[in-house]
Amino acid sequence: MDTIFALSSARGKAGVGVIRVSGPSAHTAARRLAGPLPEARRASLRKLTLEDGSHLDDALVIVFDRGKSYTGEDTAEFHVHGGVATISAALNQLGAYPGIRMAEPGEFTLQALLNGQLGIVEVEGLGDLIQAETEAQRQQALRLFSGTLTEKADKWRKSVIRCSALLEVTLDFSDEELPAGTLQAARREIAVARAELQAEAAGVKAAERIREGFEVAIVGAPNTGKSTLLNRLAGREAAITSERAGTTRDVIEVRMDLCGLPVTLLDLAGIREAADPIEKIGVERARLRAENADLRVFLVDGGGGPHTGPAFREGDLALRTKADLLALPPANGISGKTGLGVRDMTDAIVRELEKRTAIAKTAAHARQGTAIAAAAAHLQRAEEELDGAGRTELAAEEVRQAARELESLLGRVDIEQVLGEIFAAFCLGK
Repeated sequence: MDTIFALSSARGKAGVGVIRVSGPSAHTAARRLAGPLPEARRASLRKLTLEDGSHLDDALVIVFDRGKSYTGEDTAEFHVHGGVATISAALNQLGAYPGIRMAEPGEFTLQALLNGQLGIVEVEGLGDLIQAETEAQRQQALRLFSGTLTEKADKWRKSVIRCSALLEVTLDFSDEELPAGTLQAARREIAVARAELQAEAAGVKAAERIREGFEVAIVGAPNTGKSTLLNRLAGREAAITSERAGTTRDVIEVRMDLCGLPVTLLDLAGIREAADPIEKIGVERARLRAENADLRVFLVDGGGGPHTGPAFREGDLALRTKADLLALPPANGISGKTGLGVRDMTDAIVRELEKRTAIAKTAAHARQGTAIAAAAAHLQRAEEELDGAGRTELAAEEVRQAARELESLLGRVDIEQVLGEIFAAFCLGK
């Protein structure tokens, strides 16, 4: 395995920059740069020296022995002062040593995976944890990274293997007297595992929305205050507002954290029959984004209901806009200009999105959901075989296929097919 190095903290000026080196030559490279190394896992101050003998920096140095580091390889970390020139000089010096190279994005974690320090599900969770921007995303990613799904999958796999063994016994010793209820015990355990897998699979789409974020579209006719409301929510002039209808021609997006949920608010062009060709393109884009949004907020000017644009769906909100101009604002009144009703609107959005995410379990990636759903489907077919024609040999094969799907979930088979996709989102230094 190669010895690799990279900056593991953020680029740019900072109080401290952390440079990581991992691989068979990591400790050798660390000695060349820092002199005698401290005791493993103990931070010590060292003077870093360039090859020409000049002083580079004073840094905290920590070393980890093989098998007791994040990557599973000999590892060294240099906590240098976070100036751009200092970090560049240290990286350049490490790159000049023989047998050591700059790491690729995610390569430290790849070393950890190959050395058995992390499983594939934990790697996916780590990627999510790095990308997490809201509390809901952090909690969900941490469940994956801490091994919750791996523990579940191991339990399901052991249960499926027990079922397979029971079915194989009935086939191998079909002419002999077996303990009473052997086949029934297998059937019961298959049913329990299948139900748990189906429940987990049902929550994957909701978990994906937490991970990727929700889209909430503000929909209405031109000049109904959509841009003013977006600016109120964003706390800045994200969209141009004017008395002239049709000012917004393209989709304006503002990403927000609503009570821990990641939400992108969409300010769409006013939906109407437009004559201007440019406005017509904006209206068509607005219709498409509104159709695909997770939730829509319809702003209605006057006493009518939401009659323009996409059809009203369950969970959407219909609000009476410019309520500040009314002598007696209605319960669903809102004003982007004064803020009237805005808090009630965001609370309603959060309640609806929380209701939709309540079924989320632990699995949060399409790959995970596909493997779990496939395992459940195999177990359901096994139940059907046992309940129908009683073809135990076909049921046994379905159970074996379910076990294979769970092996795939844990990355024990077909792992090469998913590594590229997983590590594509990792940053350099992780």
